[in-house]
Amino acid sequence: MKKLVNNFLYEKESYLIIEAAREVWRELGGSFKENIADKAFNIALKKRNLKIENQKRINIYFADQIVGVYVPDMIINEVILVEIKCKPFLIKEDYQQLWHYLKATKFKLGFIINFSPRGVQFKRIVYDTARNKAGLA
Repeated sequence: MKKLVNNFLYEKESYLIIEAAREVWRELGGSFKENIADKAFNIALKKRNLKIENQKRINIYFADQIVGVYVPDMIINEVILVEIKCKPFLIKEDYQQLWHYLKATKFKLGFIINFSPRGVQFKRIVYDTARNKAGLA
């Protein structure tokens, strides 16, 4: 019987990101504006020794030419995009937005984290497989 290989992309970082989001929600709940949740989340991530880049500008290319700039809420350890939301619930367009950001950049993993009044919601989106099939990796 073959042993299964664990291919969980950035497993340690993913666990720490989720843990930090839960800590922020336990402490603050979902009653604050996005900038407050973002600052608290930064503190929680730094406590876990994660490297954070806030509002870093990323060029978007088409036919080898810059066609725009994307500014994610944060990049963690130079490999994970994170978008922060503070709204009652996430909608399809929130997920699609992150998917398109991943598609247009070199990043393989992204998180949407929503500090809603009912609890913290997070969605981990991996773009690696689709990019490899398209020959872009």
